[in-house]
Amino acid sequence: MRKIGILMGSDSDLPVVEKAIDTLKDFGVPYEVHVFSAHRTPLEAAEFSKNARKKGFGAIIAAAGMAAHLAGAVAANTTLPVIGIPVKSASLDGMDALLSTVMMPPGIPVATVGINGAANAALLCIEILSVEDEVLAQKLTEARAKAAQKVLEKNKAVEEKYNI
Repeated sequence: MRKIGILMGSDSDLPVVEKAIDTLKDFGVPYEVHVFSAHRTPLEAAEFSKNARKKGFGAIIAAAGMAAHLAGAVAANTTLPVIGIPVKSASLDGMDALLSTVMMPPGIPVATVGINGAANAALLCIEILSVEDEVLAQKLTEARAKAAQKVLEKNKAVEEKYNI
């Protein structure tokens, strides 16, 4: 199975990124985590990106706040799928990161999840890998069924309490 690269622009992004790590662990997907900044360590970020495919990665998650150029910098240096996580910052509530991550030029796509949407970034990577991995595809199907069951149980409790 290919692994997922998880990059973050700063270790202050780790509380958000941990949700992606936990999701990948839950599905048994291997991963590596690194702190590479698009602005402070651009050479390291580029080197990781350029070599990711031959090192066994199947997709890369890039989390960054504020200017949030990491996902774009990574995507510029690989043809692997890149999923950006815009991280909420104090000044603009993550809108700056969201716009920086989602507004890529033609030819350099970055899939972007919602602000602090690390679990969805991991799930998107798992879906990508599941195209060629039936075991992962089955795990996704089972996870969706469990989520649906939880909603139906909550619905039942609400109906019992409020419907006359």
